[in-house]
Amino acid sequence: MELTIQKRDIKASPNTLRHAGVLPAVVYGRKEPSTPISIDRRTFEKIYKKAGESTVITLKGLGEDKDALIHDVSVDAVTGQALHADFYAIAKGQTVTVAIPLEFTGESLAVKELGGILVKVMHELEIECEPKDLPHSIAVDISKLDTLESQIKIADLKLPATAKISVDADEVVAMIDVAKEEPVEEVAADISAIEISEERGKKEEEGEGAEGAAPADKKE
Repeated sequence: MELTIQKRDIKASPNTLRHAGVLPAVVYGRKEPSTPISIDRRTFEKIYKKAGESTVITLKGLGEDKDALIHDVSVDAVTGQALHADFYAIAKGQTVTVAIPLEFTGESLAVKELGGILVKVMHELEIECEPKDLPHSIAVDISKLDTLESQIKIADLKLPATAKISVDADEVVAMIDVAKEEPVEEVAADISAIEISEERGKKEEEGEGAEGAAPADKKE
């Protein structure tokens, strides 16, 4: 992917640039001095949506083309528009360490037919490799999860040939879990409360009978 940039005058107000549809940004690296740049905001947002922070972008407009990663993006909390971006320029021969998102694909037989629950233990994997080999995402085929005991480990993933990882290859990426039924506790009925209620009812009936009795005839 390519992105045209130009050197930015630091005296220009960032808000003025934003109102004009221009995104203020900066590019820097191990062998690259920090340089303020500006980019067409809409063009940047399209590139960012596709590339994310794990795909190398070629920056054009500052003399020699520069390979870089989008390192950080500030976004307006209300509008969602980009406010500022940082680019990390990669020197020739330099390896980079990037957290690559995992993309789960396929359909698990254990989930579909055996009632299992898919558990995604990891959602990204940090790898170190040459910029040209950086994948946009790492595919995780969950169709391999065909039994309730199935697991997918890092060793099962297809990684770039130059990739190095800092975690054990036996680390679990995804697995199947089984829903456990909670035992239902039977609540014993409160007999004492029922007995008290019945006894109170009898007394009230007896009281009503006495009040409703006909008065005895008076003898003259």
